[in-house]
Amino acid sequence: MPDLDQEEPDDRQAADAAERRRRRAQFLRELNEAKALRERVQPRRARAARMRQAMRMRTFRW
Repeated sequence: MPDLDQEEPDDRQAADAAERRRRRAQFLRELNEAKALRERVQPRRARAARMRQAMRMRTFRW
């Protein structure tokens, strides 16, 4: 006899996926916040990093 407090496998997978998406969204928000803070605190270094990234994007071959 199955336990009543056990979720169905599909429901569990959907809940896991939703939780993973929620955690990922939180992580990306915090990452963007940290990048913005770093840019404010170290503008010269951040500008150099942006320039390097732009150069990488310009020289990238599709």
